Amino acid sequence: MPRSALVGNVTAMLEDAGFLVSDRCAIRPKSFDVAARRGKSVLLLKILGNIDAFDATTGAEMRRLGEYLDATPLVIGLRTRAMDLFVEEVPPLIYAAPGGLYVNIDSEVLADAREDRDWSLGRLASELGVSRRTVSKYEDGMDASVEVAAQLEELFDAPLTGPVDVLGGAEEVHDDEPTPEDPSLDAGDDLVVTVLTRVGFDVHPTDRAPFRTVSEDERRQESVLTGHSEFTEAAEKRARIMSSVGRVTGTRSVYVVDRARRDAVDGTALVEESEMEDIREADELRDLIRERAEEPA
Repeated sequence: MPRSALVGNVTAMLEDAGFLVSDRCAIRPKSFDVAARRGKSVLLLKILGNIDAFDATTGAEMRRLGEYLDATPLVIGLRTRAMDLFVEEVPPLIYAAPGGLYVNIDSEVLADAREDRDWSLGRLASELGVSRRTVSKYEDGMDASVEVAAQLEELFDAPLTGPVDVLGGAEEVHDDEPTPEDPSLDAGDDLVVTVLTRVGFDVHPTDRAPFRTVSEDERRQESVLTGHSEFTEAAEKRARIMSSVGRVTGTRSVYVVDRARRDAVDGTALVEESEMEDIREADELRDLIRERAEEPA
């Protein structure tokens, strides 16, 4: 099946399940294909025919974007049970995440099994070849790799795994791993970054997204997606995607250009570089984005 058709099928499944879905990020390179939201659950989805094609660089970018946009990164492959998960509400038993395949461990059953054997945390850690702290985390609810889960079930001769709460995220798997470092800033974006930083935003560059940065205000109550280039057909396409992603993730978007021939593109405000240079307060930027975005494209 062509990947475009696969993305279309998954998008249709999500919409059938009540999700608001963004336009497809039809640009390259790209870390995610669509963003989707249902209630408070926001997803960034990478949709692949072969999950083995998912690389570490893309995974790191999706983790960063998930952190900054308060979203769960999720990879869906051709043979996954996406229909069961989203439409029939049947969660999977195994999920893929950076580092391998994981399952949910029933922490109470594990603790009871260990205590019935009169094993200490250290004894079980030694049997598994992991740290005592890691075993403690399993008993506190952290998911385990498929390999560790198999070892546990063999040691205690009992089923210990259960369905995975995908929409709840899998952050506990990465408790010991900080969010990957941001990529290097493109020198051409110095103006935008300088202004955003000056008015109190934390600026996070991207390298595989339809926007150049994600910026959070100092209270982390508002995020802004930004783009920056000459206003070309490609820039207009990016601005439309930014608007669509912004509607799903609840973020505003602004595209900084050398010369703007209009005020906005589908809700993404267009601001000229000379206007950007004059901004000194966060409220000035917010008001400018709001005024431009409300104008018909």
